[in-house]
Amino acid sequence: MSLHTACRLFQKEVVLKLTGSQILLECLRLEGVETVFGYPGGAVINIYDDLFSSSIKHILTRHEQAAVHAADGYARATGEVGVVIATSGPGATNTVTGIATAYMDSIPMVIITGQVPTALIGNDAFQEADICGITRPCTKHNYLVQDIRDLPRMIKEAFYIARTGRPGPVLIDLPKDIQVASMSFSYPETVNMRSYKPTVAGNDRQIGKAAQMILKAQRPVLYVGGGACLANVSPELLQLAEVLQIPVTTTLMAMAAFPGNHALSLGMLGMHGTYFANMAVTECDLLIAVGARFDDRVTGRIDAFAKKAKIIQFDIDPTSISKIVRVDLPVVGDLKSVLTVLLEKLRALPQEIEGLIEQTSDWRQALAGWKKTHPMTYKASDSVIKPQYVIEKISQLTANDAIITTEVGQHQMWTAQFYGFCQPRTFLTSGGLGTMGYGLPAALGAQIAFPQRQVIDISGDGSFQMNSQELATLVQYRLPVKIAILNNNFLGMVRQWQQLFFEKRYSQTCLELPIDFVKLAEAYGATGLRTERVDEVESTIQQALATQGPVLMEFKVSREENVMPMVPAGKGIHEMVLAS
Repeated sequence: MSLHTACRLFQKEVVLKLTGSQILLECLRLEGVETVFGYPGGAVINIYDDLFSSSIKHILTRHEQAAVHAADGYARATGEVGVVIATSGPGATNTVTGIATAYMDSIPMVIITGQVPTALIGNDAFQEADICGITRPCTKHNYLVQDIRDLPRMIKEAFYIARTGRPGPVLIDLPKDIQVASMSFSYPETVNMRSYKPTVAGNDRQIGKAAQMILKAQRPVLYVGGGACLANVSPELLQLAEVLQIPVTTTLMAMAAFPGNHALSLGMLGMHGTYFANMAVTECDLLIAVGARFDDRVTGRIDAFAKKAKIIQFDIDPTSISKIVRVDLPVVGDLKSVLTVLLEKLRALPQEIEGLIEQTSDWRQALAGWKKTHPMTYKASDSVIKPQYVIEKISQLTANDAIITTEVGQHQMWTAQFYGFCQPRTFLTSGGLGTMGYGLPAALGAQIAFPQRQVIDISGDGSFQMNSQELATLVQYRLPVKIAILNNNFLGMVRQWQQLFFEKRYSQTCLELPIDFVKLAEAYGATGLRTERVDEVESTIQQALATQGPVLMEFKVSREENVMPMVPAGKGIHEMVLAS
């Protein structure tokens, strides 16, 4: 062998060999990842060194929890897998709340955490934490990489698990010595996991039975959950509702899955749902659950929930079938596949569809009557800003076309009630875990995904302070997110419960320290606006929307305004406390 040939072979071998951190980034690139969110540290310094010359865009948040929420917002807005990088120890443990938030709402994510070298694991090394053990209850799956040869396969599997079946977060814990080790790199083309085989196609016979049950119904209701957003079945839902003329109610997580301004829309059901949605579910004779898991905030008292109805449940996750409410007909499978087949079967029966529409006419008239007599409303005021009014104005001035994020609390419920969501993936909120501090970082993640769209975080003064440091991230990356703080100087939702059920004993819910949110925004380099006058609400929002870059709007709102309707704990959803 000549020296020239030997050199060429040597050079080829060098080119093919990559370090663990290089393999990670190359795998991310092959998975189509364009943006990652994170915060550096000693245990991931090699990854960050390689990121320096990578084509992958990195967004530096100011806290690891916020990095996960930002990746979560990115994933919810796009439907793609969100990716996070955090260091070991406290960096990893800071991600847990964000991971649990994504897990409860079935959001596809891959979280990469640094770890101490494998030889030091279990020895209480500096910044060591068993993040796999800690996150096992709130991840779909997690990996501790102990051999560099397993790294490409684990990354391939992580993305596959995160985005298929019922989506969810997957964590990869990557020790520092694995990051610096090297090997000849090749990426698996396929995934074959014997223990993980999600069902895609629904059982044809079960779908046929569902079609027959629907055609025989007198008072049907479509009950749509967050799974419909995740499965991108808004077009199929719209077709199903319109072809059959079946009214639709959505959960908090599915607010944007069906147009809120549609004649067949009943709005949100549950604890703070509309009167007509809750009564429709209570009185229906067929409840068609699509991607919904019968959360306790939806059902109220279980033995009173839809007790007059037969129940069909369409869901990708077999463990969700009859988990809380016993269903009469389960159909397990990918919702897009299942609803496509269901529509085909129904359209083959045009006469039966005509009969269904005729026999449900009285039902739709009854619902129209409930809408008229018990609309979603509030008492307007000329002297004090009502939070509902602010949200209505935001809805009008954005033509229902913005991506809206929220924190958690009263403002979250008012947003669901009074913003007219008409497009899928435009309402990003923490439903299952109810995480305060979610909205601002989620908004920055959504804005990174869609730089040309208007993104607005609607917040309470309490929730906003959980991750207010992300104002710095907005300013650094020139993200034009608009923030609307509905400031009542209370932890509003807890205060509401204390008012209604604890004799107004406002224990630790009054936030009396006067925080100047305008100065806070300006300190970070953002624009701050404030108003206490009703007649300035519209102009304030207009000014914010017309201002380049991030803008914080503070609205001093009615302090003891309550979210109504409300279903008290232990009551059925028909036992609502209505606005007086």
